[in-house]
Amino acid sequence: MTLQQLEYVLALEKTRHFVRAAEMCGVTQPTLSAMIQKLEDELDCRIFDRSRQPIELTEIGEQIIKQAQVVIYQANQLKESVQSEKSNLSGTLNLAIIPTIAPYLLPQFIASFKNLYPEITLKVSEMHTGTIIEKLRVAEIDMAILSTPLEDPKILEVPLYYERFVAYIAPTEPIYSRTELSASDMPLDKLWVLEEGHCLRNQVFNFCTDKPVQSSTYEAGSIDTLVKIVDFNGGYTVIPELHIDLLNEKQKLNLREIVRPEATREISVVIRHDFVREGVLNAVAECVKQIIPSHMLDARLKKFAIRL
Repeated sequence: MTLQQLEYVLALEKTRHFVRAAEMCGVTQPTLSAMIQKLEDELDCRIFDRSRQPIELTEIGEQIIKQAQVVIYQANQLKESVQSEKSNLSGTLNLAIIPTIAPYLLPQFIASFKNLYPEITLKVSEMHTGTIIEKLRVAEIDMAILSTPLEDPKILEVPLYYERFVAYIAPTEPIYSRTELSASDMPLDKLWVLEEGHCLRNQVFNFCTDKPVQSSTYEAGSIDTLVKIVDFNGGYTVIPELHIDLLNEKQKLNLREIVRPEATREISVVIRHDFVREGVLNAVAECVKQIIPSHMLDARLKKFAIRL
């Protein structure tokens, strides 16, 4: 078994077509077919069902693909780790980020990262937390920036910063007259929240643990949409601190601090437990430090480099 064979298998799984897979790998179709056949013979199983068009993975083939992705990921890490010791940081970084962080971090992050680390090819995708966890497990992404803790022993979390939540309230609501709010002041039947799949939704409901969730709770797809819904329909929502700068001066009058308890979320960069590219991890952290206000940064991140 060779890494090359595993790369051929992954290419065929992606394209489900021998000719296109061979083109992707830069070899002839007979060469790719022969190498995959040799691997199947060595493993004494069929990875692909060739009787179907397009070809499909067998049941055991699905398990082999998952493991092959991890093996190729670790092999690439080894190459890039050695390369980083010889010269400047290079290679490819597949980074995922959740939608409730992306608008505030991503635009400046991409520009800063490209400027500071031009030899690294940065690929960024927005994903919900559940998808990120699954893609980390099968090594389809290198790292992610999201809200923690995840409580997954196979994923390492490195806190980056802590962000407060504030309430955004329509002037027509009775609670608008308050200068600050506690959880007991916030009626769930007037609350607009994000749709299922957003971790911010769960954090809002966790904050309101002393109240049952009402069936009339409304849902939206983005924080910007939530704000606009409140503007036109009344009620209130809860938004992260970094969204405040995106509001106009009139909208900022609708903000109220949340106290007793203060509502916050921890934002971390997360990696697989076997991640070894320490330099790349610190490169991501360094760019985040340039964007996020100092008072929000994790105290350890301010003083120390990340060590794996």
